[in-house]
Amino acid sequence: MRSRYRPVILVITDIILIYLSYLFAFTIRFEGNTPEQYFDIFVEVAFILVAVKIVTFYYFKLYENLWRYAGVFDVLQIMAAVGSANAVSISYLFLIQSNLPRSIYVLAFMLDLLFIGGSRFGYRLVRELFSGRFYAIKRNGHNGHTKKALVIGAGEAGAMVIRELRNHPELDTKPIAILDDNKEKHRRKINGIPVLGSVEKVNGIARDLHIDEIIIAMPSARKKDIRRIIDLCKDAKCKLRTLPGVYELIDGQVSVKQIRDVQIEDLLGRETVDLNIEEISGYLKDKVVLVTGGGGSIGSELCRQIAQFRPEMLLILDIYENNAYNLQFELARNHPGIETKVLIASIRDRVRLEKIFKTFEPRVVFHAAAHKHVPLMEDNPTEAIKNNVFGTLNAARCSARYDVEKFVLISTDKAVNPTNVMGATKRVAEIIIQTMDKHSNTKFTAVRFGNVLGSSGSVIPLFKSQIAAGGPVTVTHPDITRYFMTIPEATQLVIQAGAMARGGEIFVLDMGEPVRIMDLAEDLIRLSGFEPEEDIPIEVTGLRPGEKLYEELFMKQEKLKATNHDKIFIGRPILRDIRILRSELANLKKVLIKDNYEEALECIVKLVPGYRKNGDGAEEQIK
Repeated sequence: MRSRYRPVILVITDIILIYLSYLFAFTIRFEGNTPEQYFDIFVEVAFILVAVKIVTFYYFKLYENLWRYAGVFDVLQIMAAVGSANAVSISYLFLIQSNLPRSIYVLAFMLDLLFIGGSRFGYRLVRELFSGRFYAIKRNGHNGHTKKALVIGAGEAGAMVIRELRNHPELDTKPIAILDDNKEKHRRKINGIPVLGSVEKVNGIARDLHIDEIIIAMPSARKKDIRRIIDLCKDAKCKLRTLPGVYELIDGQVSVKQIRDVQIEDLLGRETVDLNIEEISGYLKDKVVLVTGGGGSIGSELCRQIAQFRPEMLLILDIYENNAYNLQFELARNHPGIETKVLIASIRDRVRLEKIFKTFEPRVVFHAAAHKHVPLMEDNPTEAIKNNVFGTLNAARCSARYDVEKFVLISTDKAVNPTNVMGATKRVAEIIIQTMDKHSNTKFTAVRFGNVLGSSGSVIPLFKSQIAAGGPVTVTHPDITRYFMTIPEATQLVIQAGAMARGGEIFVLDMGEPVRIMDLAEDLIRLSGFEPEEDIPIEVTGLRPGEKLYEELFMKQEKLKATNHDKIFIGRPILRDIRILRSELANLKKVLIKDNYEEALECIVKLVPGYRKNGDGAEEQIK
């Protein structure tokens, strides 16, 4: 039925049904022998009564609803419309003193409800009969490819998932059973689907009912509860799918488009970050903000998060043009009121940086530009030093010279007792900004955290590509562990730490519990629909040069203390003499000119006494 004709057809149908309701009311009341005086009254006022009811229905918007999706709200709407329409009709009859027996009014009201409501829900039933639930069951019974789905969550979201699956037979997915930890819901049914018990029974039920797919329909559940459910489902050998969190369901409605595969991020069990919006807005709103390395994984997400706080201008500085261009296009689409500029430049180029700072006068700088790949930097140590040490020095000096209010360095847990060049150079970067803070009006600070899921060069994209190729998935050591958080969580906490900065601090983010990489590999294989070792082999390759068995987030002498944010801690500054630092950096620069990486590493050892070259620290960890 075309949308422009639907209201007209509904009005005509309602006119007929209203007439019928009165005729049936007379027939029932007088058992087919309606007195002529009452029938004459009805004939005189019938047109007015029908018109009153149609106008009332129109006022209650009964002709605007899509009745194929009718639900409880629509039932209440029909009851209110019919009740009001009959009340107005009765009032009119009393005013003109054309009274009918009171039983006629009651019967007309009841029959209106039956006919008006029945016509709407009958339409929905017909639609489902030919294109929804029943047709899907019939069709799927013939093709033999129906996927059996087990829904976890017997709440509103679970009910909507079941309705959505039935309304979309093209998915060839049939809900079979529901699990929920609420014992009051056990042995009951939702939309005809039984609630068979608690989530702990998932493996047995999935096996007994030959389940192909498990759908977790609990958008309001805490992350750690979702993690527990996923852990219980791992051995079911079913495809795992889930709904996004309730904060992602803007209108609270569920559709099949929102049901997605369970991702590795769901396994972390980390709650969403609470931000002090007022505190953050105070140092970002209406300010010129510069993000170095703005096209990278962390830098680009920083730009997205910063844009929400409406800076005056957002400067995206990166040496690689493609990512920066795509990001600028995305920000222009999502935040059209914010001016963004892409600056193609290297942080090694001091003259270029000077011109940028002089021209745009940024007030806040997030320094995310760095070489961060551990094995590559072991093979190219001088490049790591040029970028991570002297690139940071260039950006920090420009910030001090041009009165930047806050400079936030993105650091890493690999800077703590480093065993590789990348970590050692990032530790030197921390030392530089902590030392400069004492000799500048700019508030210099650093934020240190571990690995972020999905960032360029991280283990997750590597595992995914290896799984796609059929394996093997390579793990360097069976006991190696790492801290993980998601990119949005890391960047939000970086921005919050920047708001808290008073100068000289190293903020350490709460990374939760370390994750065993072997477990991560096995989980990712299962989430991809395979079984570790049976379908995808796992190969242990041995620790790479400079790689630790486990990472540390802070040094003992830093003595972490809490902040007013439960996921952010402050390390006590380890102060350095600026004259000695300048001398050591000058010596390092001379060595770089000679391109002698052995001497360069010796200079790094002097700058970072805890640095153990050639992976000595990794060997000690294994011992």
